[in-house]
Amino acid sequence: MPTLSKVDIKARLKDMDGWALDDGELVKKFKLNDFAASMAFVNSVAERAEAADHHPDISIKYNKVKLKLATHSEGGITEKDFALAAEIDAVAPTRSADDLAAAEDV
Repeated sequence: MPTLSKVDIKARLKDMDGWALDDGELVKKFKLNDFAASMAFVNSVAERAEAADHHPDISIKYNKVKLKLATHSEGGITEKDFALAAEIDAVAPTRSADDLAAAEDV
């Protein structure tokens, strides 16, 4: 699967709320209600990642979760990353802009 160009990635990111390009990876931060909610969300992400055979890097800091996507075997971002990002967004909790700003320290 070919990697996408930076131009293609940036164009696609315009339609993806909260996702950003950071050091060659798609990155999104989430703030949840508490640790249990963070773990439930991460487990939901893990189920989708296993089904897709594509696994994000995950950081958890109590009620904050940071996900990073890249296709390591291809050396960059591919369609596979955008497909998993869309699946993650489908199960992600809806949060306000203030809550998302508070997730910055993940």
